[in-house]
Amino acid sequence: HFEHFAARDMQAQLKALADLVIDQHYPECRTATSLQGNAYANFLQAVSERTARLLAQWQAVGFCHGVMNTDNMSILGLTIDYGPFQFLDAFDPGHICNHSDNQGRYAFNRQPQVAYWNLYCLGQALLPLIGSEELTIAALESYKTAFPAAYATQMLRKLGLPEDAAGTAPADGRFALLVNPLLQILADNKVDYTIFFTRLTEAVQQAQDGNIDFEPLRDIILDRATFDAWSLTYSEQLAQVDQAQAADLMQKSNPRFVLRNHLGETVIRAAQGGDFAPVQQMLAVLQAPYDSHPAHADWAGFPPDWATTIEISCSS
Repeated sequence: HFEHFAARDMQAQLKALADLVIDQHYPECRTATSLQGNAYANFLQAVSERTARLLAQWQAVGFCHGVMNTDNMSILGLTIDYGPFQFLDAFDPGHICNHSDNQGRYAFNRQPQVAYWNLYCLGQALLPLIGSEELTIAALESYKTAFPAAYATQMLRKLGLPEDAAGTAPADGRFALLVNPLLQILADNKVDYTIFFTRLTEAVQQAQDGNIDFEPLRDIILDRATFDAWSLTYSEQLAQVDQAQAADLMQKSNPRFVLRNHLGETVIRAAQGGDFAPVQQMLAVLQAPYDSHPAHADWAGFPPDWATTIEISCSS
């Protein structure tokens, strides 16, 4: 919407829209002293930081949007315009969920960079209101620090490591020590992303005297030697925090249930046949994705072989 008015040099409408959004959703931008007290620059910075936190959440749970055009981005940092979206099955950083995305522009690992590009476009649209290219760039720069910080926090929580974990390595150090190597292991071994973190959560919850049974995780990893080395490092870091707190943090950070393609396809077929009960049941489960839901435990299992044949696009 902002690009629409800016591209047509509709300055009055651009300002009216910006003022409305600021007054209704970002009133603090009117009084902020940062960025020379420029309300529109502060608005752009606030949107950039909200978007950074959103993308960190996407990447942490393995969510692929599929069509991150600028018109599919929310000024409030919300996930909107669901089209060919998908949650990862086997972890593949370069996964492309949109069959129509021939060049992989919106591949999973490119989403954070695309979000920044979209914010840059927003910055161009707001430039006439901000009145300074320098302030516009400064407002956008906040994304470059906000996203890595938010992503590190999200990923370390998935491992049960709180931000203020006394005795552990600093956040940046723990990320390099644990998260990067783990993601490489998951990618190299094509490990199911959600199931790995579900099993890791259960292993920590069931640990006795700090001794974690990693066998359920080793069962889904081919390169066990590399994983064993990682698990040793992880155990050493986890031993420096409260186990109950770690288990609780992991429970709240690692969804057991996600809307996988094959699950969506299954309930759609049932609905097309006149049976809407599966849709209602799945909706109830997905509203509490961190809970166990024993009656639907199969929905938290590995996807069937036919799931790999599903193709989704903007017309899905």
